[in-house]
Amino acid sequence: MQALKTLLIAAGLLWLAGCVTVEPPAPVVVNGAASYREKLMLPDGCNITIAIIDLDTPGAIVAQKSFNIARVPVPFKFILPADSVDHKTNYGVVAMIMYQGQVIFQTYDRYPVINNGPNTTEVIMKAVPQRNQ
Repeated sequence: MQALKTLLIAAGLLWLAGCVTVEPPAPVVVNGAASYREKLMLPDGCNITIAIIDLDTPGAIVAQKSFNIARVPVPFKFILPADSVDHKTNYGVVAMIMYQGQVIFQTYDRYPVINNGPNTTEVIMKAVPQRNQ
């Protein structure tokens, strides 16, 4: 009798295990736009780099994209695997625009995302003072 009970319980548990669907955690999506406030047209041949960084660890880049641009605002989207996001880390978005090897616009302010802010943000860059050659 005890063996039959154990067999029925085991069969029931096996049946229940077959009904459980385990979904992977949804990825973390960070998106927004990068721009600047100056009323300037970008020269041909500009490149933008947008990155998600660890705000507390200098040089720690979590994800990065670089591509050619002709105008602002520049939309961006990052899709990070959920298991790559540490809930103790202060993440932020930074951006810079380069022309002929020189940074002409970049972020100076913090734009927190994921754990300390929204997952959608507008990143505002400021002109970088140019040295006379």
